Amino acid sequence: MSQGYGYSPGWRKLTIVVLRPLLFGLLKRDWRGRANLPRKGPLILAANHISESDPLALSHFVYESGRYPVFLAKSPLFEIKFIGKVLYGTGQIPVYRDRTDAALALKAAEQALEAGQCLIFFPEGSCTRDGDLWPMTGQTGVARLALKTGATVVPVAIWGTHELLPYRKAEKRGLAAGLKKGFHPFPRKTIKVIAGPPIDLSPYQGKPLTKSTLRQAADDIMTTIARLLGELRGEEPPKQLYDHHKVLEERRRAAEARSEAGAADGNGVAAANEGEEAETA
Repeated sequence: MSQGYGYSPGWRKLTIVVLRPLLFGLLKRDWRGRANLPRKGPLILAANHISESDPLALSHFVYESGRYPVFLAKSPLFEIKFIGKVLYGTGQIPVYRDRTDAALALKAAEQALEAGQCLIFFPEGSCTRDGDLWPMTGQTGVARLALKTGATVVPVAIWGTHELLPYRKAEKRGLAAGLKKGFHPFPRKTIKVIAGPPIDLSPYQGKPLTKSTLRQAADDIMTTIARLLGELRGEEPPKQLYDHHKVLEERRRAAEARSEAGAADGNGVAAANEGEEAETA
């Protein structure tokens, strides 16, 4: 085990004893490609994200494939008494998104990979905002970590968790608009998971980790995941993935334009009123 990373075998065993039978009883399974997960060595699983129940469903798939899952989780979860003990005890990694020490998560992830762990990432950074639940463009953290450490990257697609627990902040359009909020365990949902062959990132190995290089590698990862999801859904994925940051920027600019137009109209009305008052006087 590498210096700086550790976990408690006891805590891991406890989560297996508690969660494994629970998940077997709660979910039906359509699992494919488990042989693509190496049983040993540093491993990064990059998956799409459609529901807040994805981590549990993927943990079930990964454990039954011979690995124990390690996630990068939001730091506030580690501050909850019992949950924090479980997360630290099982070797999960806190992410400090709003602090200057956010880079600690990347360092901790590197140490976990040096220890031969299996890290699960959602490169999109949050549940998809695509109305039809296709993957969004990904952030570059997974690509950076993979290229820096040389760890194997296995793409994973998941489908069905959106019916179990729809994402509460999803866009109200397309497929997402027809989902009912809340937790829906009955009837039992079939969760489909597929793992593809490792992604070939060799074209980027040895290159400086520039913004352009990382962006291209991240796009390769998300395109592969979208292709696997299309296989699960029996549909063709979109040629261009939804870019949430671009959409937010376009909305911001549109709002500013409307605000400026409103201010200009208001100034025009004020000027006209002043003119009428002058004529009356």
